[in-house]
Amino acid sequence: MAITLAHARCFNHAHREAVARCPQCGRTFCRECIIEHDSRIICARCLAAPARKPAATWAPAAAIAGGTWRVLSFLLLWAVFYYLGKILLLLPSSFHEAAFWEKF
Repeated sequence: MAITLAHARCFNHAHREAVARCPQCGRTFCRECIIEHDSRIICARCLAAPARKPAATWAPAAAIAGGTWRVLSFLLLWAVFYYLGKILLLLPSSFHEAAFWEKF
C-alpha cells in the first residue's frame, strides 16, 4: 500500500508533514527542504548531486576545434608582430633616435 502525500512525513524532519515529493529521488519533504529550480520542485540533495548525463560524443571534436583556434590565433599574433618589427626596421635610425622630429 503506497503512502499518500496527506499522511507522509518529511524525509529530513520526521515530525513535519510532507508537502511535496521529489521527482528525482521519490522522497517526500516539508516546505523547508524542497526547492523550486527551473520551474520544477526538487530536493536540495538531488539539486546538489552532479548531473548524470552520458558523455558527449562531440567532446573530441570540440577539443580539436579549440586547439586549432589556439594555433591559428598564435600564428596570427606572431605574423602581426613579425611584420611590425620588419616595418620598424625599415624606418631610418634618425627616426628611432628622435632626431627625426628635431627637424620640424
